[in-house]
Amino acid sequence: MTVFVQPFPISGGDMSYLILLMFKMLISPLLLVSPVFMTTSSVNFGFEKAVGLVEVKGTITDETRKDAVKYLAKFKSDKNIQAVILRIDSPGGGVAASQEICNEIRRIKATGKPVYASMGSVAASGGYYIAVPCDKIYANPGTVTGSIGVIMEMPNVEELLKKVGVYFMVIKSEEHKDIGSPFRKMTEEESKLLNDVIDDVYNQFVDAIVAERNLAKEDVLKIADGRILTGKQARELGLIDELGDLQEVIYAAAKAVGIKGKPRVLRPRKKRPTLLEVLGIKALVENYIGSIGLQYR
Repeated sequence: MTVFVQPFPISGGDMSYLILLMFKMLISPLLLVSPVFMTTSSVNFGFEKAVGLVEVKGTITDETRKDAVKYLAKFKSDKNIQAVILRIDSPGGGVAASQEICNEIRRIKATGKPVYASMGSVAASGGYYIAVPCDKIYANPGTVTGSIGVIMEMPNVEELLKKVGVYFMVIKSEEHKDIGSPFRKMTEEESKLLNDVIDDVYNQFVDAIVAERNLAKEDVLKIADGRILTGKQARELGLIDELGDLQEVIYAAAKAVGIKGKPRVLRPRKKRPTLLEVLGIKALVENYIGSIGLQYR
């Protein structure tokens, strides 16, 4: 016996619905991960020159470093990006993290693309350090910057633990293996060892300013005592180049690379915050862990 199946009739409206459904299922996911949809300010279809904008906000942690380096590297290889702006609103942070951001900035400059720094409310210590290798540094007159120095903080809970009868037994291979332990007081020798480390990293900071800003070392040392400065004071001392807000920096960078009219500004897509970030727990943990290590802060 032969069975004939009557095809289901599809109207014009049903066909439109099916096409839309297929688009959402097959095409939309590809568009979401495409570099074309990488920005929040505009869409780059590959036909127009643009200025790339990377923001560094808050304490410079390893996570901050990871994002900044990733986006800077993307703009470095993007042929449509003619100049890069580093927008800084940070009180500083980890030494190594700050240095890695600086290294990526230098790699961008090596390609011939200019990198401009734009300081927001605060760009102090490590926040200033990552601006140093940029071709030009802009700040608002009231920006808080400077704070050139290094700090290392370690809590000591020995007396607190004694009150509750808790003692820690430490087995170590060598004398200084538990240097900085929060469970005992630091010896004078240990304090000197850590001070030598601080001095070495401090000198790296000063030498970077001397080399990149073309300033005399003795002049830098006069103000490299941890003091904060306004943007206006920093300009008078030669630590920055110009006073101006973000929009002025965008137009200055665009003009430098021959972009006429209103420049197209591309920036990375903002990540959705995690629950820990919304509650502020992640920041507390990162700040505590970071405070134990070396900080440009």
